[in-house]
Amino acid sequence: MTPSPLSPEIWEQTPPAAQEMILRQAAELAQLRGEVAQLKATVEELARRLARNSQNSSQPPSADPPQARSQRVRREASGRRPGGQPGHEGQTRALVPVEAVDVVIPLKPVRCAHCQHLLLGEDPQPERHQVTEIPPVRPVITEYQVHRVVCPACGEATRAVLPVGIPTGGFGPRVQAITALCTGAYHLSKRTTQTMLADLFGVSIGLGTVANLEQATVQALAEPVAEARASVQAQPAAYLDETGWREGRQRAWLWTAVTAWVTVFVVRRSRRAKVAQELVGERFWGWLVTDRWSAYTWYPTWRRQVCWAHLLRDIEAMIERGGYSQEIGEALRAQVRLMFQWWHRVRAGTLAHTSFASYMWPIRQEVERLLEAGQTCGVPKTEGTCREILKLRQALWTFVRHPEVEPTNNAAERAIRPGVLWRKGSFGTQSPEGSRFVETMMTVVATLKQQHRNVLDYVIDACEAALRRQPAPSLLPTAAAIEQLMHPAA
Repeated sequence: MTPSPLSPEIWEQTPPAAQEMILRQAAELAQLRGEVAQLKATVEELARRLARNSQNSSQPPSADPPQARSQRVRREASGRRPGGQPGHEGQTRALVPVEAVDVVIPLKPVRCAHCQHLLLGEDPQPERHQVTEIPPVRPVITEYQVHRVVCPACGEATRAVLPVGIPTGGFGPRVQAITALCTGAYHLSKRTTQTMLADLFGVSIGLGTVANLEQATVQALAEPVAEARASVQAQPAAYLDETGWREGRQRAWLWTAVTAWVTVFVVRRSRRAKVAQELVGERFWGWLVTDRWSAYTWYPTWRRQVCWAHLLRDIEAMIERGGYSQEIGEALRAQVRLMFQWWHRVRAGTLAHTSFASYMWPIRQEVERLLEAGQTCGVPKTEGTCREILKLRQALWTFVRHPEVEPTNNAAERAIRPGVLWRKGSFGTQSPEGSRFVETMMTVVATLKQQHRNVLDYVIDACEAALRRQPAPSLLPTAAAIEQLMHPAA
């Protein structure tokens, strides 16, 4: 029974009918108060979601609402005009060596511009002006006339066979490679690729043939891509990330693993730990750099580095909650900004890593102290965030102990960005075969760019090797290539 809101003396003098009405109203008031509290909590949660942006969550900048974009910190206007400023050293295109020029046309003055006297001789160091032009492209069409000849002895008809290396389809390896790169690296639609091939190269191709050439390229690149994936487990460090994808009507995810020399991708219908384990392999024992997503908790915490860029977004969210949560968040942000200032000096070579490690000791103590305090700050969201971060305490400072580890997962986020743009343009893939094309081309393109290798030349070589039934060139760099990449001036 609902307790009486009146004192016992007054309640005894109240008529039964009035008592019943008072009790009913008290019950309704208690119910309304509960509903108001629930609605207030819902409004606060919706307001928190509405305030989410790329600065205080893992949401990408492209998903920010207009008001969040307008509130981003912008540099104050300098008052200078756009473009290069006076005294700025201009950047011009380097001239091609004379021996590599196709046509040289000397231009000599005939008469003096002042007195019109006849001029002879030449300038030992003439001014060089080069014009680069693409000649009209016309496809080379080769016809193979396959004869069938009847044996005069037995009457059996024998048909000639195409030589090894000749495509059984209607297009050669260069057309195949360009088509695959248009759809797989430059993210053109199949119809746009069809139009581009006709306009630029005079090649007429059907939409179905574009899809067939894509799958033929997947087969040609299968072995080097598998080799690249297997090499991840032998790398000293791997940076992992994932983003949403669509495969047909099913939800899927595009995953990436970035290492020093290769970057690999897979499309899977799962965001669970088994895909992360597939990416790095069973024998991986390097440093794993990720965000705080639960799919990575299977790996030993002391072998991980949690991304500080993601943690900084969590800290911004703490600040926006106000009160004691804001005080803790602002104190944490100050410590993290100082940490990044020193780390950038380490990257620039102006601060030794040993000195950086010694500077970081008091920062580590203060950050962990603030996180401990945040567990009882009175703001449930902040308390939960601090508890979750402290569970990964060992993974916060791996980069301090090991110079080869980065403090952020930016390498993986940059690598997966083209996949996000691909998804926005095509809404994912329609089949598992389409997903295999995506992960194959993204692996090849990202890895070759890491190694400063020409993507078109490589894909053409791989397609030609497939026609000759030979192994495709490896995506792994040679020892000489690694040395050149590490010491480009050598």
